Amino acid sequence: MPEINQRNGSNSLITPEVSTASAVSYLIEARISRFTLRVFASGMLSAFGHSPTIAIRDFAGEARLNPSALESAWLHLTVKAASLQVTDNISDKDRREIEREMQENVLEIVRHPEIVYECSRVTVSNTLNGQTAITLNGNLTLHGQTRPQAVPAGIAFSGDMLRVFGEFSLRQSDYNIKLVSAIGGGLKVKDEVRFFFDIVARKQE
Repeated sequence: MPEINQRNGSNSLITPEVSTASAVSYLIEARISRFTLRVFASGMLSAFGHSPTIAIRDFAGEARLNPSALESAWLHLTVKAASLQVTDNISDKDRREIEREMQENVLEIVRHPEIVYECSRVTVSNTLNGQTAITLNGNLTLHGQTRPQAVPAGIAFSGDMLRVFGEFSLRQSDYNIKLVSAIGGGLKVKDEVRFFFDIVARKQE
């Protein structure tokens, strides 16, 4: 696990050595990134297409890589579990109930306040129009459980900025998360959830 160094009021990570000498560090710019997940409904409300979209508001991380040798890239990403918020156009009462159920009974944020993804191996597929298709091969720690999690993504560079985008899914049961209901039992969720990300990071001098 990398050391964490407090600097300017935020967490900066002291990364392990990357084999490529010219590798550089990129810090995630959460304010201009997007990270969401979709929960698929299976109860009464599924007939109305009520599958909540949840925004991940508070996340930070660092990547260390050489654009010419992506296979040796390293990534550490941390999400504050309490920052997940429902973005659908629903009543405030339903929103509060879904978020309370998610925080207290699904993620159990008091016991498991952070979600962490670490990757030290990347598979490169192809490059087209300045974008490279890759797969991040790392470990996801969620709800106190750590499992291998492959993440297919596209990666592109522009000046001192790095953009990584894509989607992946996981099963809650793989992380000992119990499937719960909300809105008086009208909203029940399926085991699979899907994540969507468009993350921007800035090169560090």
